[in-house]
Amino acid sequence: MMPDRDPRYAEDPVIGLGRYASAQAPEPDRPPRQPGQTRPMHARPGSGRHSHAKRPNRSLVRELPILVLVALVIAIVIKTFIVQAFVIPTGSMQDTLELQDKILVNKLVYHFRPIHAGDIVVFDGAGSWNAPATGSGTSTGLVARAYDDTLRKLFDSVGGLFGTPIGQTDYVKRVIGVPGDHVACCNGHGQVTVNGVPLNEQSYLYPGDRSNSHPFGIPAHFNVTVPKGYLWVLGDHRGISDDSRGHEADPGNGMIPEAEVIGRAFVIVWPPSQWRILPIPSTFEQPGIAATAAAAGVSPAAAYVPVAAGFGAAVPLTWIRRRALIRRGRRRPGSGSGGGPGGSRDLP
Repeated sequence: MMPDRDPRYAEDPVIGLGRYASAQAPEPDRPPRQPGQTRPMHARPGSGRHSHAKRPNRSLVRELPILVLVALVIAIVIKTFIVQAFVIPTGSMQDTLELQDKILVNKLVYHFRPIHAGDIVVFDGAGSWNAPATGSGTSTGLVARAYDDTLRKLFDSVGGLFGTPIGQTDYVKRVIGVPGDHVACCNGHGQVTVNGVPLNEQSYLYPGDRSNSHPFGIPAHFNVTVPKGYLWVLGDHRGISDDSRGHEADPGNGMIPEAEVIGRAFVIVWPPSQWRILPIPSTFEQPGIAATAAAAGVSPAAAYVPVAAGFGAAVPLTWIRRRALIRRGRRRPGSGSGGGPGGSRDLP
């Protein structure tokens, strides 16, 4: 004789399948379990929407240090090979560059075109304006030398991401003469001439300065022909600038080697009130001065393309890596809801 069923479940076919059945009620018909299967596939622990929803948060915490490291490495590569920030410590380029202005220097531009008269460049004066560095004569320890060659350079690179002060042998000046130019100061109107063409410099000279203004002890007049591989440079604040005029007795005869140019200053990025592009003044576009630029056949606007490409590559790389990791995690067996082997399927 069959036992009496609870009347609450007897007339409901859905409930009768065991959804709310008590522990004593018979289980509904189910497919037979496979050998070795200990629980139904739909009841697999650790799968489903709730556990999957928590995984991205844990993944982000683990990946954040990696993303920061990748971004830092990309930034160091950009600083080393593409663009570098410098902080202006003196007033020799006023009013074009003020004290503590932060500028960006394009290191790639001169791989695509020659240096032009009118460019503002940062260069290393060691061996031309400054005597080459010499050893102190005392040997340092192996650990100290290893630190200088490895960790110190790394720390300097990281610190340089936020702006490198112009060092004792690094200078920022405006190029007045390039190889082959005859540069002189001054004509009857007090103007600097390049290949006999007078420069109208008032657009960038410090207010009150003239082309022949000079600091005490530095001659105002010069008459030079720039040799191959060298540049003649002057500061925009002629009254205080220590530039090519004051180094004619040095090994480079006041010139700086093109090979020692670090790059071209092309924009002021700090402070925000000073933000602006640093173009070549129009006076250097006069016939007879701009001949080198015309022969090169490269537009000055192309100088910014490598920098834009470098910055454009930094951000997408970290984003692409994260998307790849997310897709790989979704394809991993047991981690998704696609119903594959070992996975689970969300039933409607």
